[in-house]
Amino acid sequence: MSPAQMILNCLSIVFLQVPYDQTFTAVTAALYLFGAWGILRKCGLTPWHALIPCLREIRLGEAAGMEKAGRVAAFTIGLYILLECVQELFHPGETLGNIIMVMMTFNGIILTIQQVRIFLGLIAVFGRKKRWLLLWITFEFIPAILWGWLKKYQPLWKASELKQSASEFFSGTKAEVLDQGLTVNLEERTATEFFKKVYLLRDIHMYIQPGHMELLLGGSGAGKTTYLNAVNGYEKARAEVILNGRNLYKEYKDMQYEIGYVPQQDLMRGSDSVYRTLADAATMRLPATFTRAEREARVDEVMEIFGLTPVKDSLVVKLSGGQRKRLSIAMEFISNPSLFILDEPDSGLDGVMARELFLQLRRIADQGKIIIVITHTPDRVIDLFDDVIVLAKDNNRTGRLAWFGPIAEARTFFGKDKMEEIVKSVNREEEGGEGRADEFIRKYAEVQHV
Repeated sequence: MSPAQMILNCLSIVFLQVPYDQTFTAVTAALYLFGAWGILRKCGLTPWHALIPCLREIRLGEAAGMEKAGRVAAFTIGLYILLECVQELFHPGETLGNIIMVMMTFNGIILTIQQVRIFLGLIAVFGRKKRWLLLWITFEFIPAILWGWLKKYQPLWKASELKQSASEFFSGTKAEVLDQGLTVNLEERTATEFFKKVYLLRDIHMYIQPGHMELLLGGSGAGKTTYLNAVNGYEKARAEVILNGRNLYKEYKDMQYEIGYVPQQDLMRGSDSVYRTLADAATMRLPATFTRAEREARVDEVMEIFGLTPVKDSLVVKLSGGQRKRLSIAMEFISNPSLFILDEPDSGLDGVMARELFLQLRRIADQGKIIIVITHTPDRVIDLFDDVIVLAKDNNRTGRLAWFGPIAEARTFFGKDKMEEIVKSVNREEEGGEGRADEFIRKYAEVQHV
């Protein structure tokens, strides 16, 4: 193959994804691009994006409501094009050439899976039966041309409408900032995926009074941990977090030990004793102005509070599940924080041990502390909480506030008696839920406007 033919072949691979000498395949590929142009136009997206490799798949994914599948497909196509061009440099049978062939095969499998997801999404958008999938897989240019250019085939909704619904309903109000308590005014928390800005959380505003114990609810992916990380300053968002009159983001270095965060998995060394574990925590978390005697007194006090004095000389590895949980909480409590955040502290505990743990947290809250807890079994201890925070994913898969307020009012708002039923009501249908997240996000936003 001459250099000119090689260049022409690479250009054909890039734009049509087939070698230039495969005439029939090249023609059908061109027809598919023409059909994709029409589909994007009908779905309210920029039609000429159909001509750009990789961007085409991203836009078709958006049209189908399958953005993640579109981004993965774009990445695999980009990699496939690169491998196709590189393969032209090797002769059949060469080791590196064979490796590239294996990579292309594996890449092709991933691409096929993502394209099937996009095709199924388009079938739903155009309100057609699933048997169309067979035609999309075998002769994709045919349904692309038909759906893209015949008036008979119209999408039930446009891609822009997929991004509306609850995402356009914002509270329009901010939580009041007071000298005492916790104020969270979170505008957004974003990330970047495949060079695209993705909203993880939006429009979350609340004020929590001192002495309140808050339950944080939400299905998988609703953004509970992301929200907690934003509140404690570990992953800053576009937000204002005020704790007892001080801005956490602006004074994080001075305030970091004002917040105690207990993750689901503890990070304690099993070979240390209970006393040594707390003594090390005191050294790290208490101000340098504390004398040795004051640190030791604080360790003794915390051990007494959490019932760890009888096992002060025991190794961490020898502790029961409940004792380990209390020790992990005690490590954070050593600095006497104003805000306590716990991610599933009852994980792995039976009902009796879990309730005893939450009773201890309730006693801490009654000392004027603010406590926020995630638990997957809320109904067995719901009587110990003051309020509930409910996060839910809107149509854009963004974590939004569906409720914040007293437990009794939450039951009325959602029409559910149990907290687990509330979570089910905002979970998506494919997750075993009722798929009513947008309804409650909108309803709560409207309540905030009143």
